[in-house]
Amino acid sequence: MLSKLLTMSKAMSMSMSMSMSMSDKHEVLCRGFSTFISLPRATAPFRLRAFSTAVTDKPSVCTADELHYVSLSNSDWKLALWRYNPSPLAPPRNHPLLLLSGVGTNAIGYDLSPESSFARYMSGQGFETWILEVRGAGLSLQGSNSKDIEQSANAMSEKMEAASEIATGTNGAMASNKELNNISCTVSEPQIPPVLNGVETENVAIKGDLTRLATVWDESKLVARLTETFMFLSERVSGFLSESQSRVMFSKFLDQISKLLVDSPLYEQFNEVRGKLSTLFETKQNSGITSQITDLSQRLVNIIEEGQLSVSPPLYDLQARFTSTIEDFQKQLDLIVKYDWDFDNYLEEDVPAAIEYIVKQSMPKDGKLLAIGHSMGGILLYSMLSRFGSEGKDPNLAAVVTLASSLDYTSSKSALKLLLPLADPAQALNVPVVPLGALLAAAYPLSSRPPYVLSRLNTLISAEDMMHPNLLKRLVLNNFCTIPAKLLLQLTTAFRERGLCNRNGTFFYKEHLHKSNTPILAIAGDQDLICPPEAVEETAKLIPEHLVTYEVFGKPGGPHYAHYDLVGGRLAVEQVYPSIIEFLSCHDK
Repeated sequence: MLSKLLTMSKAMSMSMSMSMSMSDKHEVLCRGFSTFISLPRATAPFRLRAFSTAVTDKPSVCTADELHYVSLSNSDWKLALWRYNPSPLAPPRNHPLLLLSGVGTNAIGYDLSPESSFARYMSGQGFETWILEVRGAGLSLQGSNSKDIEQSANAMSEKMEAASEIATGTNGAMASNKELNNISCTVSEPQIPPVLNGVETENVAIKGDLTRLATVWDESKLVARLTETFMFLSERVSGFLSESQSRVMFSKFLDQISKLLVDSPLYEQFNEVRGKLSTLFETKQNSGITSQITDLSQRLVNIIEEGQLSVSPPLYDLQARFTSTIEDFQKQLDLIVKYDWDFDNYLEEDVPAAIEYIVKQSMPKDGKLLAIGHSMGGILLYSMLSRFGSEGKDPNLAAVVTLASSLDYTSSKSALKLLLPLADPAQALNVPVVPLGALLAAAYPLSSRPPYVLSRLNTLISAEDMMHPNLLKRLVLNNFCTIPAKLLLQLTTAFRERGLCNRNGTFFYKEHLHKSNTPILAIAGDQDLICPPEAVEETAKLIPEHLVTYEVFGKPGGPHYAHYDLVGGRLAVEQVYPSIIEFLSCHDK
């Protein structure tokens, strides 16, 4: 029966549901409505400390009516919430509406311009609309207190706008390679100081100038830094690394050092020290391990110094290269620690905190929200329903709309399969972050101007003629952020048997989705290369028949809908938005 329902719904939607009468469509969209027993909220007891700016004080990049911040009790992140007040001319609504964005994106995708704004459309229909920017996205901040959060938000806004200007040049010309390289420093990449505990990082020419070497080579500080690096790995880098990943990083670091001594008489001495360090690392000794690692670090430093001064022929600039090796490796560890979150952090901390805060602000009578998620935002909603369903608890969601989302991509030809190499822990540790915003900004001139070398990138975002070039440009240059490899590692499980799972591999979200009692409208785009219709349908099949409505937008002869067109395509306001409004209205009881 479900298979027939899905096939029928898809066929109707492929013709844009024009053959359906309004009463028939209303019945289909509303058939999943049910009354829920109000259970205690299952969210963690977050201690919310909110800061809200006045409209006139908002950062210029924020085009919402208000900007709010919500803090997490177990993190120093302050999550940004963009708020759009409902139109006084629209019918009153009973529930606020939460919008969740895709991976590595911010709120701008839902509000590209006054003429193309998903968020403004929803608020114009009477819904008090909120967009959550999860940690690491958009105007969300780390470490700021309520006193200076407004200043920090404005500084972040200026950086985002500056990155856009750098990418295209203020006069519209293509940015230089040097400028494009600076984009990652403007928004995405952490700022790494050029001085490492007082040791200058420049690779100086040391041959015949040992007096200058003294300004570079600070033995005691180098030993301390080397010890710190080994201890850092021993403690698994702030909880990021599993035991196997920690061993990979440890071996990688020592391999980098060994390359400095290949074919040297000192290579055998180095291998002896390496063996002792490996023994310490494997046995996980606690008592006296710091002093032992310090002693072995001193021996390594001595070996390098001997190679510099006494080996014949001398290994010129060996000490500087050794210092540089430690620095580069430490920067990689710093990136891992700075971008230390995954999908479950969003699911278990960010989204529940936002929901609790919105409920306190909006005070719906039944304590529930409506929610729409695009791409990963929809995956978060599916996962939330699955988790709460497995526990027999109420997620406090009156209804959910997912746009181009799935828990299982194995049956599709999704372009996201390009992420699969990151499923190898060693590869993920080689690339601890993916500066998606910087990469897309750098590629944009090549995709939008002759000879259109990277034009295929545009089709991943929007189908031909579905977005105005200026809106596509704003989307590409302003909507994307840096993504932790840790997050991508977890998302790649959606391409494996049993679909997306939690970080420990013990809970598979698709296996419990059928236990949810929340009505769902699952929408797909006919030419979505990232989340193809078959992937959306694969998840829709798991939902109880009376709760799910599945629609595919696009016609064989056009228009077509790619991944972002469901939100910001030029025809979405006429074809997609009305279906969403009708569905939400049915369940806004």
